[in-house]
Amino acid sequence: MQQLYVYHQPETDRRKMIETAAAYGFSGSLWKIYLAWHLMLDENPFSLGCEYAQPNHGGLYDMAFEDIKIFWNLFFNPPTEVAGLGEFQPVQTTENAMVAIGRKAAVLAQNLQQCRTAGAFFETLIAFYQHNGVGELGLNTAFELEDTQSGFKIKPLLHMTKKHFSDLWGYELQKKQLMDNTEAFLAGGNANNVLLFGDAGTGKSTCIKALLTQYGDRGLKIIEVYKHQFGHLKRLIRLLERRNSHFIIYMDDLSFEEFEIEYKYLKAVIEGGLEPKPKNVLIYATSNRRHLIRETWADKNDMDMDLHHSDTEQEKLSLADRFGVSICFVKPMLKEYNQIVLHLAKQQGIEMDEETLLAKARAWSVSHAGTSGRVARQFIDSL
Repeated sequence: MQQLYVYHQPETDRRKMIETAAAYGFSGSLWKIYLAWHLMLDENPFSLGCEYAQPNHGGLYDMAFEDIKIFWNLFFNPPTEVAGLGEFQPVQTTENAMVAIGRKAAVLAQNLQQCRTAGAFFETLIAFYQHNGVGELGLNTAFELEDTQSGFKIKPLLHMTKKHFSDLWGYELQKKQLMDNTEAFLAGGNANNVLLFGDAGTGKSTCIKALLTQYGDRGLKIIEVYKHQFGHLKRLIRLLERRNSHFIIYMDDLSFEEFEIEYKYLKAVIEGGLEPKPKNVLIYATSNRRHLIRETWADKNDMDMDLHHSDTEQEKLSLADRFGVSICFVKPMLKEYNQIVLHLAKQQGIEMDEETLLAKARAWSVSHAGTSGRVARQFIDSL
């Protein structure tokens, strides 16, 4: 019978196991966590199918069960080469996406430890797939595309700076619009692609990162795609629609010069193509430009060489119109800038006379491009 799970003679190279354990921050019974880690990351037709629903008996179920019997036996009867490894504690653990997966492997190993039959072991594993997903795409929350010779691969981002909506002072209406749309998306309701536009340094990217902190444990995942990778979008979306998570394709600082044509790929996948976009994928973009594509006075010139210049203008404006929700972020005035400085200073525990602090902040803003939230953050960091 063809095996579904990638199974070879169990890894008995102690050094390799310990290196894996240290990288993922394993803590507990090394062999059992190591096997649980393998089962979590193994993407096959059965494990991927379990993301959606309880599988039916017969066919793939029976094939997978035969494989799991092997793992169940190994779990409780390790090879002699690794039987004495016992409990493992890393010397030092740096918080990252790999360590988060290691914690999930430890929890899965503890649950599998309670299973006295291969059947219970199998059902526990199925329940894990349904609740957590499978493979790197199922178990991580933040990704980027990495170009390869054959196209691309989805690469987890190991180090993410956590942001919260409370980190961004003000902009309450903008934050509410973004959260309402995202919550509707996660609930399976009607939701729109979102364009966050406005002045630089006003918190647009912070809001996107805060979404991951707010909703990551509810199945939200974010994949950052760069402009030169827009040709991969259709293939990427087809891959994501087969997974039981909600994905935001994120495009930061999006804008196009006149000679760039990548925006045509984006227009096709947002709206307009024959193939509908799946309900578990949305596109969120940030930009300093409202209309995304650079315009010149020639676009308004009736004597331009383009005989149908109005058509050209509409071609450029139509991209931004395809985002159902547009949220504007305006640079704060001096009064709001002062409030942001005071808010950040309190967060960081900076003790300074308020008048002196604000005088220094105003001087900083004069030499650092204005009164944006980013400038305020840089000023506080300088203290």
